[in-house]
Amino acid sequence: MEKKCIGIDIGGTSVKLGLFKISGELLDKWEVPTRKEEGGKHILEDVAASIKSVLKEKNIDLKDVVGAGMGVPGPVMPDGYVEVCVNLGWHNMNPQKELSQMLSGLLVKSGNDANVAALGEMWQGGGKGYTDIVMVTLGTGVGGGVIINEKIIAGRHGLAGEIGHIHVRDEEKEHCNCGGVGCVEQIASATGIAREARRKMAASDVFTEMRKYGDGITAKDVLDEAKSGDCMALEVVEVVGRYLGLMLAQVAMTIDPEIFVIGGGVSKAGQFLIDIVDKYYRHFTPISENKGKIGLAKLGNDAGIYGAARMVLD
Repeated sequence: MEKKCIGIDIGGTSVKLGLFKISGELLDKWEVPTRKEEGGKHILEDVAASIKSVLKEKNIDLKDVVGAGMGVPGPVMPDGYVEVCVNLGWHNMNPQKELSQMLSGLLVKSGNDANVAALGEMWQGGGKGYTDIVMVTLGTGVGGGVIINEKIIAGRHGLAGEIGHIHVRDEEKEHCNCGGVGCVEQIASATGIAREARRKMAASDVFTEMRKYGDGITAKDVLDEAKSGDCMALEVVEVVGRYLGLMLAQVAMTIDPEIFVIGGGVSKAGQFLIDIVDKYYRHFTPISENKGKIGLAKLGNDAGIYGAARMVLD
């Protein structure tokens, strides 16, 4: 019987779990609620109980499972120690050690959720076939993950891959959630794109279809109108593409990955957005044509469980 592995993606609302063959085939996936009360002390108990229940249901012995990987929403030290996970209520604990004890000593590895998702895209997603990738997640914020030689690069302080907080805009006056000013997240996240559109409309009386959405305009609205040829929406997307391209250029000059994999809700704009970003990325990297390309993520919300499972196969 082919050995199995388990992927766990812990989010603020739910914990996603997946049972995989070690070849990468997803056999089953399910979720349990994230119980954050009492400092999140029930989260790992629920995960362990759920895993045991599913294995029993499928008549799989724990000895046939090589391990369980876990994506966590916060910085994770190399030994699995977590200083704080604000969204879970966790402080000063080692969740991988605790979960291993709950699962009869099963190998458990953990990492930051964005880094783990990047590993998943390398294994079975948009980065499949490559060993060096950088994943960029364009959602409510801008996240990232760096994979070199098929390994997560977390950095000495767990800050590697925090590409959403690379400074790109000097003239920005408002502060980012991180406390910085002019971060790419302020421009290229879903909230950033909507903010750019509101700013653009407030600064001009020119007609744009975007005005029908009012202050409730979303990134999807902006991108849809840009695809339809709306001039002001196109101007907003050009600004977004320029700063994303600048950020990717800086990362390319530092890490030189084989491919940038773009995911998150904003990436649903597809090749339309990629082409604009790629134009500026190439503009800011004239030093060579031989550089990492830009592609789309393929695993969606499952990237975390895929990457978590992959962690235990090394």
